[in-house]
Amino acid sequence: MHAIIVGCGRVGSTLARQLDADGHDVVVVDRKPDAFRRLGEGFGGRTTVGVGFDRDVLSEAGITPDSAVMAVTSGDNSNILIARVAREMFGVERVVARIYDPRRAAIYERLGISTVATVAWTTTRILRMVQPSHGKVEWTDPTSSFVVAERKVTAALAGTAVSALESSGIRVVLLTRHGKAQIPAPTLLLQEADSIHLVASTDAIEAFDHNVSSQQGAH
Repeated sequence: MHAIIVGCGRVGSTLARQLDADGHDVVVVDRKPDAFRRLGEGFGGRTTVGVGFDRDVLSEAGITPDSAVMAVTSGDNSNILIARVAREMFGVERVVARIYDPRRAAIYERLGISTVATVAWTTTRILRMVQPSHGKVEWTDPTSSFVVAERKVTAALAGTAVSALESSGIRVVLLTRHGKAQIPAPTLLLQEADSIHLVASTDAIEAFDHNVSSQQGAH
């Protein structure tokens, strides 16, 4: 995955180091060159000095529709502008913006821009959004037989009925769409960018992730 992280503060640098360690192609953008010292000497990605919503800067960072863009500067307005430029001008689907004001975050969720609040698990949640099938689980039962896992609905999965997932041994216990959570009816059709919480056996989750990855590769 080609990841562009705009903002090299605590969250941005943590994301960059994690994604780099996982073997992804990472570019970090910040308007202050001194910010890159947070990446440490072992960081293997690239850095670019500039303003993250500048189209030339994003082009220099190698942005494509297949990139993942994470706007995690200290300003809501900048992050939203970065997200909109990436989505509307470059056609990027995997875009996440860090938003301090929860009321504004809800508005942008309705526009299809994933947002995260400034809380301790920000980096973990961003990674789940840009890597929807990277195998993370939120809870495992004491026997390690069942897990609760959050996944992002991809384009390949959009249009699938909740009942279709549940017929394969997966229970969809919660669905979040445009910032609003609900317990989904079996007939509800999934939409791209929905967040779903699943309860299933470890084998069923692994099979689900494998199938989603295969469908994405076929598109």
